[in-house]
Amino acid sequence: MKGSAPCADGAIMHEQLITLNDAFNNFIDAGETQSQAHIKLLHWHIAERLVIGGGFNPDDIVPRPPLRVETTGKGKSHRSRLVHDPTVAVPGERTILGGLKTKDVDVVISKDGVGPCIAISVKGTLSAFRNLTNRMEEAAGDCTNIHISYPNLIYGFFHVIKANHASNTKRRNDVAIESNEEVVAGIVRYHDAIARLTGRKDVRNDVSRYEAVALAMVDASPDSRGHILQSFPTRDSPIRFEQFFDAIYRIYDLRYVYTAPALRRTTARSSWSEDSPASSASGADAFNFRFAPPSD
Repeated sequence: MKGSAPCADGAIMHEQLITLNDAFNNFIDAGETQSQAHIKLLHWHIAERLVIGGGFNPDDIVPRPPLRVETTGKGKSHRSRLVHDPTVAVPGERTILGGLKTKDVDVVISKDGVGPCIAISVKGTLSAFRNLTNRMEEAAGDCTNIHISYPNLIYGFFHVIKANHASNTKRRNDVAIESNEEVVAGIVRYHDAIARLTGRKDVRNDVSRYEAVALAMVDASPDSRGHILQSFPTRDSPIRFEQFFDAIYRIYDLRYVYTAPALRRTTARSSWSEDSPASSASGADAFNFRFAPPSD
């Protein structure tokens, strides 16, 4: 990864877009004593992804990604061009007032006059998988706290686990993959528990459930380094990563666009012009751009 590595003070250089593989490799390489440094690149990737593939305005996102929008024309000739601009990136988290306490959330989209619409909490576990039960309790509590104050908010929970193999891991509690290639029982139980926290589709549903949950085990082996383990969660799991953003976008459109036409000018997602300079930026090939359909 060139141009997007963390600096010594924890700052991020944004000379290229941060791909998912960049973020996962940084996660694998980070030492256990680096606080949240091992997961910060993933926050930035998610912020960029919400703009590039989700069509959200970068001005509405914290952390503010290194992207800006140039608009030209009106009516049918209106175009929105997405530009990669490292100078506009601003780090940070958004503090949300929950029903029980305030909560600093990793990635948040807020709209003027509407408030926080999307929040994504990101967790990373490098080892000590016996403690995953604590994560589950924390996740359920955080979700309840936020949804009490903002029942309309789309809340996502994304947990990344380093797939330490038994063959090269010294401590038993740090093993994620057994020598027979099976995922350890503790992680399977954790998966089954947090899978019950996803799928909140309506604002009248249980406030302790997230709109979307994803669990990803990141391969640390030389041949597949930085890639998501495809064998677990299994294909029929409701918390596989590839479903995560689509679920968020689908529920957002339902709550904030289709059922609220009076807010559409504020809440509708954008589509980017195919000649957007960001589409040729370094790292752009790893993103799926939400391009506008060709004009007649």
